[in-house]
Amino acid sequence: MQSSVLSRVPTTTTVFHLLTLSLSLLLLPLPSLPLSLCRTSCGPIPVAYPFAVDDGCGSPSFRRMLSCNASDLFFVTPSGAYKVQSIDYAKRKVVVFDPAMSTCSILQPHHDFALTDVQAALIPPSDDTIFAVLNCSVDSPVANHFKYLCSPDVGGHSCGEMYGACASFRIFRSATPQGANQSSPTSSPTSPPCCFTRYATVRFMSMNMLDCTHYTTVIDSGGLEKTGPLDWTYGIELTYAVPESTACDRCKRSGGACGFDTESEAMLCLCSPTLNATVECAAGAGIGSGERLAPTLPFHTSLQTLSNLHSPESPSHLDEQ
Repeated sequence: MQSSVLSRVPTTTTVFHLLTLSLSLLLLPLPSLPLSLCRTSCGPIPVAYPFAVDDGCGSPSFRRMLSCNASDLFFVTPSGAYKVQSIDYAKRKVVVFDPAMSTCSILQPHHDFALTDVQAALIPPSDDTIFAVLNCSVDSPVANHFKYLCSPDVGGHSCGEMYGACASFRIFRSATPQGANQSSPTSSPTSPPCCFTRYATVRFMSMNMLDCTHYTTVIDSGGLEKTGPLDWTYGIELTYAVPESTACDRCKRSGGACGFDTESEAMLCLCSPTLNATVECAAGAGIGSGERLAPTLPFHTSLQTLSNLHSPESPSHLDEQ
């Protein structure tokens, strides 16, 4: 029985042929698998530079500003996550909607809209976004010393019309405080003061400081005068600037994706899952539209596997003793 086992021990010639075969197999090209290195969309919304939903992709200036669940893209701020409705890369505009914001048809609990200092500098609400702070007290700063921050109407529509046309805001009309200044341009004879203003006002004065109970935002694309509050587009339009980077342009031309080191935030050209460059991808190393190659089997693992298969002490040989 011992001689039978020994006869199965591979000779030097056999081992040489097996090693040669192993090396030949390892040198064969492996098929490419479409595994995304940096996701290029979230649901129906395309995600491109400077934005990203994967850490290390896009511009570090916009790091962690977007998040993606199974089908929806969100803009993340200190005051909450706002659903992204569209991104216009040509006009550099992002439209988001706050599901907890009051609109003409629904009244939501009081809360603020807040951005970080970086977000306020890089991707603030555009001038087309009108903030309407509602149901303000007669002592509100925007009804007194800071009255100049308010516009008496938006698209020719006054606060009184908004209070009267919107079912959600109509409740405020009966709550007009006694002694309200009815001649104020920010109030009407039957409604409490309100204020049509820009983001800068609500950025530096919270709703508590403004002494107003609710707010809503309307996107004025030039057609508000033709429609009433019921048909307005409620949401927040953000405008952003793309960081100028000749290195990123060069990276994209070489087939790579613009990204950064997650520790130092230094710019990287993402060429493959295992190869990054500081400027551009080498010829043939680019990942094109975000594809990467399947990982190869390590050489030492292949040799160990072959060695185990042909070892005289392997279970298959011992069972035959």
